[in-house]
Amino acid sequence: MLDNIKILIVEDDENINRLLGDMLHKNKYITKAAYSGTEALIYLENNEWDMVILDLMLPGIKGEDLLVKIRKHKQMPVIIISAKEGKDVRINTLKMGADDFISKPFDVDEVCARIDSSIRRYKEFSSASIFNGIFKYKEISLNKDNREVFVNEVKAPLTSIEFEILSLLITYPRKVFSKANVFESVWKSEYLCDDNTINVHISNLRSKLNKAGATNDYIQTVWGIGYKI
Repeated sequence: MLDNIKILIVEDDENINRLLGDMLHKNKYITKAAYSGTEALIYLENNEWDMVILDLMLPGIKGEDLLVKIRKHKQMPVIIISAKEGKDVRINTLKMGADDFISKPFDVDEVCARIDSSIRRYKEFSSASIFNGIFKYKEISLNKDNREVFVNEVKAPLTSIEFEILSLLITYPRKVFSKANVFESVWKSEYLCDDNTINVHISNLRSKLNKAGATNDYIQTVWGIGYKI
C-alpha cells in the first residue's frame, strides 16, 4: 500500500460517504468528505489530492460539471460511483476524463480493488514529466520543438501525423481520447466516422515505437471509445 495517499470522497449520501471513508481508512488512505459539488470544488482548489471518488447526482455543482472542472487543471484519477444507469452515461463520463465507473449498489471489496489499481496506475503515469519542452513518459521522449521522438536512445522516424497523435496522447497521460477527438485535433477538420484512417496511423505508430525498442504497447485502445497512453 502506498503511503500518504489523499482521497476526496464527493458523495451527498452521508451513509455511503461514511462507508467509503471507513473502508479507505482501513486500507490506510487519508480521506476528506464533501457532500456537494460546491464544497468539493473548494477542497479541490485549496488542496492536492491523489484521487477523487465522485457521485454524479450532487447538490450544487453537478458531478459531470465538476469532472470537467477537474480535468481542466488536474490529472489525478477520478472514479465515478453513481446510481445513474445506461451505457451512454458510462461512456460519456469516461470520455469526459473519468478513469472508472462503478454502479450503485456496489460491492465494497470491488471498489477497494479498483481504487488500489487506479492509484498504482496513477503513480506510474506520474512518472511522465516535462523538461525543457521535452515530454518524457517511461522509455519515450518527445521533443515538440524539433519534432523528434526517441525510445530510450533510439530515434523513432514518425510521420507528421504520427507525431501529432503521439504528442496529443503523451501531453495528457491517462486521458481517453475518442476517435473524433483524435481526428479533429490532428487533422483539424470535422470527423466523419473515418475509422480506417485513424486505425492505420495508430497501427503504424505502435509498430514504429516497437521497432525503436519500446518494451510495451503504450498506445492503448479503449474499446468502444478511443485511445490513451
